[in-house]
Amino acid sequence: MEKLMISGGRPLRGTVSISGAKNSAIALIPAAILAESEVVLDNLPLLSDVAVYSEILEELGAHVFWEGNQMKIDPSDIRSIPMPNGPVKKLRASYYMMGALLGRFNEATIGLPGGCNFEPRPIDQHIKGFEALGATVTNEHGAIHLHAKELRGAKIYLDVSSVGATINIMLAATRAKGSTTIENAAKEPEIIDVATLLNSMGASIKGAGTETIRIEGVSELKGCRHSIIPDRIQVGTYMIAAAATRGDVLIDGVIPKHLEALTAKLLEMGVKVEELDESIRVIGASKYSHVDVKALVYPGFPTDLQSPMTSLLTQAEGVSVLSDFVYSNRFKHVPELVRMGAKIRVEGRSAIIDGGPLNGAKVKASDLRAGAALVIAGLTVDDGVTEVSGVEFIDRGYDNLVANLRSLGADVWRQTE
Repeated sequence: MEKLMISGGRPLRGTVSISGAKNSAIALIPAAILAESEVVLDNLPLLSDVAVYSEILEELGAHVFWEGNQMKIDPSDIRSIPMPNGPVKKLRASYYMMGALLGRFNEATIGLPGGCNFEPRPIDQHIKGFEALGATVTNEHGAIHLHAKELRGAKIYLDVSSVGATINIMLAATRAKGSTTIENAAKEPEIIDVATLLNSMGASIKGAGTETIRIEGVSELKGCRHSIIPDRIQVGTYMIAAAATRGDVLIDGVIPKHLEALTAKLLEMGVKVEELDESIRVIGASKYSHVDVKALVYPGFPTDLQSPMTSLLTQAEGVSVLSDFVYSNRFKHVPELVRMGAKIRVEGRSAIIDGGPLNGAKVKASDLRAGAALVIAGLTVDDGVTEVSGVEFIDRGYDNLVANLRSLGADVWRQTE
């Protein structure tokens, strides 16, 4: 078992470059199987979830080739085989295989997904969309079975503005007959990224990034080359880490507009943030003001940055309130921060944080972003070493984390027991 060891108290200083977005990659890879010829994905993050997807595609008969951060996917020999178990059980986003296989073969059998378990995330909106397109959906022995004689376009209203459901319906509808409209669609940048790939493959998708997406189905898609957008959650994590350690960090290869909600809160706290064309510089201060933060759907404050933000708010003076209106139970990192001396209590959807210094301790990551929060907390500790177990969660979303932090002056290392 590996642990991440952190000897904190060092301000982060220097420049760090960001890899492609995890939340795009895990949708773009299954989208590639809708094509009849090779798809090339550039700027791919080298994460455990991406490696699992490579396994899934090869199991289906696709040919997958790696060259650094580039993945070449040849789906010409792919076939629809039942996948009730195996690699699909390892990650939450395996549900995108439902929409992709349904779109290409009019059928799919996919085991219910795994991944981070901070709150149940139902797929009822996905199923609602598939059924509207003409598919029959059943749940048998822990696997979802989908079948359609023919997919036909439909008007679909999502009861919840779900990123996963929006993308999954978009994948299936791309090769359905006729027009599909998705109302109350999610607006995240990753949805635009997936639509951009599909349009480059020959799809007809308009309105991605707005609450209404219109899709004209096509009979065939071709291969293309696509560069994945930078990971805004990685960017935000390094921004928060720079502020928490009162450092000075230039984060390169970013789209500043994707971080506007976080930038606004950092400025409100007293952090200096400079936005350039494709980079953001974060300069910490000796004192921070308390703020209230509400995690909302995009373009609001990202729920994926709620946990890391909790660690930063322990460094502010006074009482801050952090509420999550996307996931009500995403506070499993709080007891671990309390072990480090944090003064936090959870009331319903909110964490009430009374700022103060933290101490080194042995803590455990319960999910991906909780792990990031504990790393940031450890970086702020002036005296003592923080041991973070559950590193496998962190590896799902942050490639080169140790190397990047060390390049910024942090004293961080992996230790195997």
